[in-house]
Amino acid sequence: MEDNGNRTRDEVFSISVRAGKRTYFFDVKSTKTEKLYLTITESKKRFNNEDGKFFFEKHKLFLYQEDFDKFTQGLTDVIEFIKTGVKPEITHYGSNSEEHTSGNGSDEYDVEI
Repeated sequence: MEDNGNRTRDEVFSISVRAGKRTYFFDVKSTKTEKLYLTITESKKRFNNEDGKFFFEKHKLFLYQEDFDKFTQGLTDVIEFIKTGVKPEITHYGSNSEEHTSGNGSDEYDVEI
């Protein structure tokens, strides 16, 4: 369990996938209210020319339970398009009023990055 001030996150389950020069981490975590969510992290080894040292560049995505179905359908559709070249019938994965934001508009998860 990791304690960040007053906030506690508990890692429940993890899988790492090596894919060429990248590693993907799929981590299931639990909030202090015991809600489960998924973090997907892409990690790439990079070289810093200024100091001559390697470092890991990481990008993280938080995926909440209520978004799993829409996310899965969207991901499945784009993967199928890449494999076949056939565009899927477009469905609404969310409301038209949704914008690209860094949060879900709710503090019920109480998650720190």
